[in-house]
Amino acid sequence: MSLFESFRVLIAEFGESGKHPSRFDENDYRLAAAALLVHTASIDGAMSEAERSKLHTIIKQRFALDDETTDELVSEAAEAEQQATDLYQFTARLNRSLDEAGRARVIEMMWQIVFADGGVTEFEDNLVWRAAELLGVSQHERIALRRYVGGGN
Repeated sequence: MSLFESFRVLIAEFGESGKHPSRFDENDYRLAAAALLVHTASIDGAMSEAERSKLHTIIKQRFALDDETTDELVSEAAEAEQQATDLYQFTARLNRSLDEAGRARVIEMMWQIVFADGGVTEFEDNLVWRAAELLGVSQHERIALRRYVGGGN
């Protein structure tokens, strides 16, 4: 398909279905962070309603988005997460885009998702540990963030 043909199809889809091209470039750190959060919410087998609600709230507030844009980011993040082979593609992007405090905020957001349904599974704990290691967040800070978000748990 030629570049012109691809563009024509994109315009036709947009005009006919109200569908629009992605607002979130694959290099957008928000997409990487949201994909990690989606992975966190679904690591224990299924995303609970509490986790889904918390995911939406966190992304909307942390990235100052409206509801429609938040839904779009969550949808794109879920797709990116399903296609991912490991955490590295997301953490590498976050390492390039965020400073130390920003990377710690990602770990904090992951803990908020973990605690959304009231408990921590071994899978969730291990996931946050691995992400923190890849993001260069110290063990001490990861544990402090867990206690802060979990109310001492």
